[in-house]
Amino acid sequence: MTGPDLALLGGRPVLTEPLPPYQSIGPAERAAVLAVLDSGCLSGFFGSPGPGFLGGPQVRAFEAAWRRQYDVAHAVSVNSATSGLIALMGAIGISPGDEVIVPPYSMSATAMAPIFYGGIPVFADIEPETFGLDPQAVAKVITPRTKAILVVNLFGHPARLAELRRLADTHGLYLIEDNAQAPLGREGDRWAGTVGHAGVFSLNYHKHIHTGEGGMCVTDDAHLAERLQLIRNHGENLVDPLDIPDLTNLVGMNLRMTELSAAVGLAQLAHVERHTTARERACAHLSAAIADLDGLTPPHVRPGCRHNYYCWVVLFDEHSLGLSRDTFCRALAAEGFPVRAGYLPPLYDLPLFRQGVAIGKDGFPFNLTQRRYPPGLCPTVENIEHRQLILFAPCPYDLDDDRSAALAAAIRKVHAGIPQLRGLEPQDRPELANA
Repeated sequence: MTGPDLALLGGRPVLTEPLPPYQSIGPAERAAVLAVLDSGCLSGFFGSPGPGFLGGPQVRAFEAAWRRQYDVAHAVSVNSATSGLIALMGAIGISPGDEVIVPPYSMSATAMAPIFYGGIPVFADIEPETFGLDPQAVAKVITPRTKAILVVNLFGHPARLAELRRLADTHGLYLIEDNAQAPLGREGDRWAGTVGHAGVFSLNYHKHIHTGEGGMCVTDDAHLAERLQLIRNHGENLVDPLDIPDLTNLVGMNLRMTELSAAVGLAQLAHVERHTTARERACAHLSAAIADLDGLTPPHVRPGCRHNYYCWVVLFDEHSLGLSRDTFCRALAAEGFPVRAGYLPPLYDLPLFRQGVAIGKDGFPFNLTQRRYPPGLCPTVENIEHRQLILFAPCPYDLDDDRSAALAAAIRKVHAGIPQLRGLEPQDRPELANA
């Protein structure tokens, strides 16, 4: 059988060296860190009344810069986006037995956040093009116990935020955005992360901009902002001095950002457009390069939206190609293309949900509800994850035009070699091996 000289079958790979890492830390970050070290103040926070309650000068400057960048009234820094999600669940008043609608397709922190306050995650299915919560699926699971919708702007593309905000407002619910992966995502004229009542951004080390670990919460609601600040920093000590009438969930934690992280974040934020555009350019190149290949669908971008490409996600139609996704991925990896077959299983497949065990030995908060999480709960996500998804995460790599072209060449080479690869299919997939 003639065809391309596939590396998986002994040929020479397209990429003979690993892709170099993308380096976003430069002289500005180093200078900022050294200035903080020279000051001797690595954290300006005090968990008591006074100026230090809101942090040191770098933290305050970083929050101010974030407010300007995203045109929001309030920005509250935290030590991780996970911390921000948990704090927001507390700030909106989640109580034991309250329901929070979440997507099944996300990093696990999204669905875990309500549980810390006794909230019950309720999974709604995703829409199949950009993988955000499907507003129609959300509407079907709203009950009198629903308190909030927690939406994720997955892989860098905004969910249907305006629709979800209208749905939330109609039912008197909070809309909270997990915007960890779309720092400059846009839907129309609005930044992703700012359409809901509050949003959370991630500054984890593999995001578009980072402080190693860290996060930022944004809102235009002064009440929510104050409660976030209290939960972040031992709020139980502040309720009397600040005359806080509602003590709900104000058992404070230490979710504070250091001065070092804030200094790095200030320098990173100044270049967020450059870092994000680098990913967008590389992914646009890849999408254009494979647009004519049967059985591969490059990432969809809804009209009026900006996609930041935390990941470049290609849908793979194994039945039309007569090849399994896993074999295609093995061949791509042999060509030097860093690839991952699928993202994550649906979150309701985690043992925590299957067994109903979370906080304490008696299964709190699942012992407060009759909700169960059976297979088949969200058919769209199960279809996508198990059969059709290939992932490439450009975030760790320095992708100039030549490297992007090499990655595209690897895909085209493997696609052309599909007839050769069919012979590698396992015996339990005869319908593919004999296509």
